[in-house]
Amino acid sequence: MEQFIRERKAFYQVLTRKIKVLILIVSFFPMTLTTGFLFYRFYLTYTEKIQAHISELVQKHTQNIDTYLLEKLGNIQYLSKQFDKRQLTPKIFLQKHLELLKSEYGDAFTDLGLVNETGIQFAYEGPFKLENADYSTAEWFLKAKDKPFYISDVFAGLRGHPHFIIAVKIKSDGSDYILRSTINFGAFNLLVENIHIGKTGIAYIINKKGQLQTKADIRLDTSIIASLAEQSSTKKNETVITEKQDASGNKYLFVISTLKNIDWILVFRQDMKDVFSDLWKTQLLTAVIFMIGCVAILFVAFTLPKNIVALIFSADKKSEVMNQQVVESGKLATIGELAAGIAHEINNPVAIMVEEAGWIEDLLEEEDLKKAENLDEFKRALIQINTQGKRCKEITHKLLSFARKTDSTVNDVQVNDAIREIVSLTAQMARYNNVIIETNLNEGVPYIRISPSELQQVVLNLINNAIDAMEKTGGTIKIETKVSQIEKNHLVISIEDNGPGIPKDNLSRIFDPFFTTKAVGKGTGLGLSICYGIIQKMGGKIDVLSQVDIGTKFRIWLPFQEDVPENMDTEIQNQTII
Repeated sequence: MEQFIRERKAFYQVLTRKIKVLILIVSFFPMTLTTGFLFYRFYLTYTEKIQAHISELVQKHTQNIDTYLLEKLGNIQYLSKQFDKRQLTPKIFLQKHLELLKSEYGDAFTDLGLVNETGIQFAYEGPFKLENADYSTAEWFLKAKDKPFYISDVFAGLRGHPHFIIAVKIKSDGSDYILRSTINFGAFNLLVENIHIGKTGIAYIINKKGQLQTKADIRLDTSIIASLAEQSSTKKNETVITEKQDASGNKYLFVISTLKNIDWILVFRQDMKDVFSDLWKTQLLTAVIFMIGCVAILFVAFTLPKNIVALIFSADKKSEVMNQQVVESGKLATIGELAAGIAHEINNPVAIMVEEAGWIEDLLEEEDLKKAENLDEFKRALIQINTQGKRCKEITHKLLSFARKTDSTVNDVQVNDAIREIVSLTAQMARYNNVIIETNLNEGVPYIRISPSELQQVVLNLINNAIDAMEKTGGTIKIETKVSQIEKNHLVISIEDNGPGIPKDNLSRIFDPFFTTKAVGKGTGLGLSICYGIIQKMGGKIDVLSQVDIGTKFRIWLPFQEDVPENMDTEIQNQTII
């Protein structure tokens, strides 16, 4: 019984662990897999969309700058076509058209100048004193005189602060001139910086050499600038998106786009934290929700199994109580089957007692009690009456002892004694059905710690089933006890009959509750099911071997604690009860 309780506790512990593991696997695995997949896909989609969005804005901004420069170049080209020394002097021409440009475009144009083929600016209109300025060695002049038009890089020049010029070659009176105009650097710089993406997004322009062409209130890494210029040269007319890390470890997203009408590169830079701020906020919220879900799953995993096992334990207790009630019902049914045989068993000694009592009565009528001639006979008759009365008492005591509810009492039981007691109770029923019970009880079997009444009920059920099976034909029941040579520390009780046997189709079902092959009203189908439950509770097992028309053999395996020596001298007691 103690072993059974330990096994049940171990079973509940294992069941609790299995339910916990199952809940964790079934909950965590799909949730983690789904969250990770969605997390990854959302990251990729968001990254693609944000890069496409920034790339599109940078492309549009590049087109705006290209359009601005192309428009200014067109203005100067138009003026170059209007130049004619015969109509206006160069000074008046420049003065008149600069006023027109300013009235039309504001401060976009700073000044105008005419440079001859030797590099001398012979006419100038603007805020600086640059008449007769010598540009013969200036880089922009050397490049502009060989091209129909030229837009220079940003340089300080004679005026001492950054600016760039647009130069257009013109012909007049058989000579080559260059009409040049300085573009307002501040206005152009504002145009370049006029892109609003995030909090840290900023745009600036570099040339092919990686030199900055606009103002930029940022700390530029020369190695990054050089790398961007190189990437732009390899992927001309394409928008390039890349990630770079500066010397301080800060990561930035760079978008590079090349201008069409000048060898300049528009660079857009934004801090990666700013680029993905919304994504990281969403990821953080997702992580918080995921952690809350994990906590909820853990709470359920550690509380639900306990509640489920508690319900199972409660159901098992109720089931155990019902099983005990079924066992008691089965016991009462078995006692009912024994009632006829026991009644006849009691009738025999009672008849003798009655006969002896009559004989004493006759003697009393014929003899004077004071005379001592029949005194010994009186004594003998009285002794016989006393003996038979004790026999009746013993039989009824055995029946009441078996019927008494002592299932929960566990004692050290000598199996052979318990079997002999049951055999004596069933002897009369066996005689009526022409059945012989033979016992082969090994006196060397050890004591086992079980409930004696439960063991007796199992043996009694098996004997009664064998007698019922052979009630028409008669036969022999052999009961044997021995120490198992197969299962270590197990005692084997075998109950074998040579009755009609059990069909093969029924063998797998005989221990099922309510399964019976008896006629209606003769059996409930609970006997073998009760036997199976009792043996399982004892920590043992029961099996059956049967062949039709040959017989049936039940074997009961019960564990015991102490070791049994291999070479044990045993004494076999053979009894035959007819």
